[in-house]
Amino acid sequence: LSPEEIERVVAIIQDPRKYKIPDWFLNRQKDVFDGAFTQITSNGLDMKFRDDIERLRKIRNHRGLRHTWGVRVRGQHTKTTGRCGRTVGVSKKKGG
Repeated sequence: LSPEEIERVVAIIQDPRKYKIPDWFLNRQKDVFDGAFTQITSNGLDMKFRDDIERLRKIRNHRGLRHTWGVRVRGQHTKTTGRCGRTVGVSKKKGG
């Protein structure tokens, strides 16, 4: 890409609504604090993600508690999957 094209791409990413990109395409829709639709990049995305999880933990939300406990958050089954270092399967009895 030429330098002009790179500058145009950067400008579009920094302010996508100015270039008529629809709200459903943005990665931060209806922010909890200000209700804005924005496109967040790199470090800002990490900070917002961390802030969201901390907010859920602080208000003792079910998702926040599951993040705290370190278990699956999005409704997956956990009886047989995701055991990560725990004993797997059934153990046999010793002897005859």
